[in-house]
Amino acid sequence: MEFSIKTSAADQVKTGCIVIAVSGGKQLTANGKRIDRALGGRISRILKAGDMPSKAGATHLLSIGKSISRVLLVSLGDAASPNERGFITAARAASTHLSQLAVANCASLLHEVEVAGRSLAWKLSAQVIAARDVAYRFETHKSKKETVAAGVSKMTFLVSADDAPAATAEVARAVALANGMDLTKDLGNLAPNVCTPTYLANCAKELGRSHKLKVEVFEQKQIEALKMGAFLAVSQGSAQAPRFIVMHYQGAGTSDAPVVLVGKGITFDTGGISLKPAPDMDEMKYDMCGAASVLGTMRAIAEIKPKINLIGVIPTCENMPSGNATRPGDVVTSMSGQTIEILNTDAEGRLILCDALTYVERFKPAAVVDIATLTGACVIALGNHHSGMFSKQDDLALQLWQAGQNSNDTCWRMPLDEEYQEGLKSPFADMANVGSRAGGAITAACFLARYTKAYHWAHLDIAGTAWKSGAAKGASGRPVPLLTRFVLDRAAV
Repeated sequence: MEFSIKTSAADQVKTGCIVIAVSGGKQLTANGKRIDRALGGRISRILKAGDMPSKAGATHLLSIGKSISRVLLVSLGDAASPNERGFITAARAASTHLSQLAVANCASLLHEVEVAGRSLAWKLSAQVIAARDVAYRFETHKSKKETVAAGVSKMTFLVSADDAPAATAEVARAVALANGMDLTKDLGNLAPNVCTPTYLANCAKELGRSHKLKVEVFEQKQIEALKMGAFLAVSQGSAQAPRFIVMHYQGAGTSDAPVVLVGKGITFDTGGISLKPAPDMDEMKYDMCGAASVLGTMRAIAEIKPKINLIGVIPTCENMPSGNATRPGDVVTSMSGQTIEILNTDAEGRLILCDALTYVERFKPAAVVDIATLTGACVIALGNHHSGMFSKQDDLALQLWQAGQNSNDTCWRMPLDEEYQEGLKSPFADMANVGSRAGGAITAACFLARYTKAYHWAHLDIAGTAWKSGAAKGASGRPVPLLTRFVLDRAAV
């Protein structure tokens, strides 16, 4: 879908359909009223008669047959001042309705409605992301594609001349973000026999070629030379060779400390010898969504081109049971030199991440954020709404929380108190890779914290937010919006 900005008068624009916001059950914006007058009060009569439901996301289509062929009324709820949730619900409803219309182009005035605490830029971005998400299809593995209505392929946002330059820039940023989210969704949705560690490495290389990023891919012998014993312990049960991917975006001076994103890339997780139960194990192809979100964020940032240095690091492998697989009770030595007793081979994500977190010390980073579908315990704690966020640095935690709030991709700070470290004690090694079931997401973060003392660090547990189950099964594209906003905010400092 194409997006553009126009400054034409709302009642003079030529379009297949124009989207008009209705708030407070019956209230039109200034341009909505202007169009209503041009139509002889037809819209206000519909609202007065109660033909337009007031629930957020309700729609009503009018066929006009003039320069504006159709008018799509979209409700933002009963409140006179709609909230963010109502606006996003309305944007998605509008995009869904537009996808079924037999018109190629539309104009939107949805952003004219006031949303408390939200700017025009936020409202434009929300519409772009909603439209792209509604339009997203994943049919790579289907021999016959589903027949869908042609729908709207071009959306124009009508704004004032004064707002046009900033609006144009914001729409371009939103399109870049949507491109990154689509890449993350595509990688997550791929079958695990296709999306292997080598596939992810090749994807990173292609992204490097197309978006001018420096990309390094380390193979088995190079990983061994780095002495990443924890990472290799996870990969050794699989016939698929591991890969260690490092991507560089340089938008600032070479002396500027980079932000580093580290993404867990388990392309399929059986649990290893600690085998998972069979139901829903197919969803363990999503255990590389941390890696996918790093790739998606790198793409978005490369297209937006902010003045910041960004490095993406991805340790990727499979976790499989075999005669070569790591056993419960094995002791391995991480790249840091710390030893780990592996009590549960299904707690593998922290093992590949700890070596990656040690590796990134060489970059002398300004901040490091790791992203991982790390624990089912985080899903129990927070459900599917917030990603779990852990950090010992209050300023970094606040930046991530604010980025989540501003991108509608929220995270919630969890404790990282030193008392939880007691649960990782081992009589045979420096630490165990798991504690008790109690506070499992916290002890997992505490494990990672032992490898991050050289820099400011935060951990995002996205086990509950990276994909959806059930009838709407599929990768969500999260937390690419949060990460992209975080990086852009850091660039603006």
